[in-house]
Amino acid sequence: MIIKKLPPIFEPARPVLQKIEQAGFEAYFVGGCVRDTILGDPIHDIDIATSAYPSEIKQIFKRTVDTGIEHGTVMILDHGVGYETTTFRTESGYQDFRRPDNVTFVRSLAEDLQRRDFTINALALRENGEVVDLFDGLGDLQRRLIRAVGDPNERFHEDALRMMRAVRFASKLDFVIDRPTLEGINANAHLLTKIAVERIRVELEKMFLGQNPPAGLKDFLETGLYQYCPGLKAARQQLSLLLVNGNDWALTNVDQVWALLAVQLGLTGKQAAKFLRTWKTSNETTRQVGKIILAVNALRQKQVTPDLMFTVGWPALSDANQVAAVYGWQQAAASLKKQYDELPIKTAKELAVDGRILIQEAGLKPGPALGKVLNTLVEDVVNGRLANDKAELLQRAASLG
Repeated sequence: MIIKKLPPIFEPARPVLQKIEQAGFEAYFVGGCVRDTILGDPIHDIDIATSAYPSEIKQIFKRTVDTGIEHGTVMILDHGVGYETTTFRTESGYQDFRRPDNVTFVRSLAEDLQRRDFTINALALRENGEVVDLFDGLGDLQRRLIRAVGDPNERFHEDALRMMRAVRFASKLDFVIDRPTLEGINANAHLLTKIAVERIRVELEKMFLGQNPPAGLKDFLETGLYQYCPGLKAARQQLSLLLVNGNDWALTNVDQVWALLAVQLGLTGKQAAKFLRTWKTSNETTRQVGKIILAVNALRQKQVTPDLMFTVGWPALSDANQVAAVYGWQQAAASLKKQYDELPIKTAKELAVDGRILIQEAGLKPGPALGKVLNTLVEDVVNGRLANDKAELLQRAASLG
């Protein structure tokens, strides 16, 4: 197969490959960038593999940086752009089920591609557009199939995270995992405990943000991977209901993903915060998810009040509407945005008075009582009981004080 017109992202890097070839070595674009080019999907970065050893790359190019020299990776600096180039290699001795104990540089593209996870990722692309396919990755792309390169058990023992990558690709690409690969995941699911939770989290998030999240979730549950994830060991029945009752899965960010999981697991805000800590999400995600849960429950009960909208803010309210859509509880987005836009104030900072003004002009004293008065004023304005007018607010504050 020859791709006659490569996407623009490849063009600046083509001279780099040409220069390596002119020096007598092989060089290819490899991995996901090749797969996505064939599928017509967006490409975010490119990977280059070569038969040249790191020392040889540094002889060919004047400006290089050793970004991962022990694994054969050197960054070539060309016209202000960096291109990471990795020497063909074989790996062995994965005692931690993640990283190889030994890396050996080789001259053979076949040996290098043989260590990759799935056939659709074991494709190489020459700078002239010629695709090198040694494991029928092109056929699997046509069949929309995720298949391990060689023995699935070996691939998953090399890096147990590959099992999560399989279910993520099932969702992202809307592909099917082939039977031997699925059986390999089922047999080795327990090895997921060897992988850092942060790496698992990224794959889980991407799974829920794919083209077909139910496909990925189905495989995630059927292979038993869920049992080895924080807080999900006993959650199969609850998560399975998403496959039955789920409607619109158009999730667009990680906050929505974690809010959906929290809602499906029936977690309160505090319980969700504890759950998210086990997944080591950011503090900002934890805060936002708490707000989204509040808003989802309000949408479910058809009780989206001004107080609720003011408390959670538009980003969380919008995210909640996306999550609610999975259950059919959502409101029309335009209508919801109109309700939010009609709030007299969106934050307490927009109130026409603050603590300093209340002390100076309403005679209130600093302390907890002052905070309560401000909260009351905010509530009155948000709910339309009082205009956001300085004179009216001062009069109301005086009566409260």
